[in-house]
Amino acid sequence: MLRNTKLITISILPELLEKLNDLAQEESRTRSELLREALRRYIGEKEGEHLRRYGRAKAKALNLKAGDVERLVDEYRAEKSGT
Repeated sequence: MLRNTKLITISILPELLEKLNDLAQEESRTRSELLREALRRYIGEKEGEHLRRYGRAKAKALNLKAGDVERLVDEYRAEKSGT
């Protein structure tokens, strides 16, 4: 069977490794599962930050206020749902 993942090596402080091991044991998960989840969350946070910066810049360029943005989002969602 072919592996869909890539094996990497990382350096980690002993104290952090101990916490990772404890958490993995507590949750009956592997270290890899925990690290993958942590990385997915971190990437999601960074993507969210990027999207928020983009949205603020666009709103500023269009001279939109917070209420305008919420109204436009609500209008868009209503159009998509067909109501």
